[in-house]
Amino acid sequence: MGTQRQGADRAASVLTDGSAVAMISANGWSRRGLLAGSAILTAGGAAAAKADRLTDGVVILIDSNEPHVMGHAISYSANLAKHFADKGAKLPIEVVANGKGIDIFRADKTPLVEPLATLRQSLPNLSYSMCASSKAIAEAKEQVSIPLISGASLVPFGIGRVVDLQLKGWAYIHA
Repeated sequence: MGTQRQGADRAASVLTDGSAVAMISANGWSRRGLLAGSAILTAGGAAAAKADRLTDGVVILIDSNEPHVMGHAISYSANLAKHFADKGAKLPIEVVANGKGIDIFRADKTPLVEPLATLRQSLPNLSYSMCASSKAIAEAKEQVSIPLISGASLVPFGIGRVVDLQLKGWAYIHA
């Protein structure tokens, strides 16, 4: 604790110039100047990020096998694609199935084979991903090999895929 305090004492000294107190670091930069510069850079970065938002994408997580929740994933995908198409943008959308939600992409269980196929054909920027870990758990529990619907692919971990896409700037929606 003493070493940390001594370092802080060496790094900054307090100067009084009549009406204001300024913190000056060892390299001569004022605290107020650094904060103002940070605010400018942050505002500029936020504006640039906002301008690029349409090119990032949206990831929709489904972790329930309830039919109405599966329906939400489909309607969210269609509505988002239409919303951004109306603005002249092609938005990448990925539906990620995790846990019990993998049923949406199971060829042997989903009641939505036709709507999913139709949606995917009409939206070239739409992709379907299933958690391989959840699939393996379900296969071990049910003692069957789980077939995927056409167009669905496996990712090692569904939640990992969601976070990877978020770190790349994608928006996240939970169905």
